[in-house]
Amino acid sequence: MKFSRLTYRFRRSTRGRVYAMRALGVQIGAGCRILSDIITTEPWLISVGDRVTISSGVTFITHDGSGWLYRDERGRRYRFAPIRVGSDVFIGAGVTVLPGVRIGDRCVVGAGSVVTASVPDGTIVAGVPARPIKGWPEFHAGLATWPAETDMVGQTYRQRVDSIAEGFQVNKPA
Repeated sequence: MKFSRLTYRFRRSTRGRVYAMRALGVQIGAGCRILSDIITTEPWLISVGDRVTISSGVTFITHDGSGWLYRDERGRRYRFAPIRVGSDVFIGAGVTVLPGVRIGDRCVVGAGSVVTASVPDGTIVAGVPARPIKGWPEFHAGLATWPAETDMVGQTYRQRVDSIAEGFQVNKPA
């Protein structure tokens, strides 16, 4: 079923981004936070597991258009390949994921990375092209040192964030 950009925007604004993308054919699991519009000409080739965060400005490319440069009596060449994202994954802002890539479970892709090859379970990658920088146990142990929800104080969201922001001094009345 084909949808126009207007239809997509309407569904996104009335029912949310995840609903609109599912209507296009993207398979999305439970408990996901998706801050990018996963719009590609082949949305049915993308699947996202459970508890995945896809930050803003992330691009999924499910085809390689360079095949159009080859022509013979059989015509142009095409390459289409699915993109699979496992569960418990964080994809940072501005990431590009290329055709045929599988990002395993419990992975992190650093902001601005270009993922050209599949990422094994439990791997943290970053860079252009994305390369492993550490494993899940080391990454997870580092997160344990970050402030927790119970450390936040204040009535408003800003007050709660300011109370734990690194290097930010909250002006307190004397």
